[in-house]
Amino acid sequence: MYLTSEVKSGIFSKHGKSIVDTGSAEGQVALFTFRINHLTEHLKRNKKDFNTEKSLVRLVGKRKALLDYLKKKDITRYRAIIAELGLRK
Repeated sequence: MYLTSEVKSGIFSKHGKSIVDTGSAEGQVALFTFRINHLTEHLKRNKKDFNTEKSLVRLVGKRKALLDYLKKKDITRYRAIIAELGLRK
């Protein structure tokens, strides 16, 4: 599987507040970004996998909602996570 517990721990330790804090918005956005990148590569190889495409669209929507929330609550945290992950131009 592509998302092992070690990979998850690494994502949350780098972008979240700590390894065990999986609820922080920054950690969740980073995890969603990792999963979105993986699903995008999968869809490049398997163009007719419509279930994965639906899951990808759902994940992008969740990430957008979290980023909108973060932008509304704390603009400095929003700008920091955007710069770290390179999501916007």
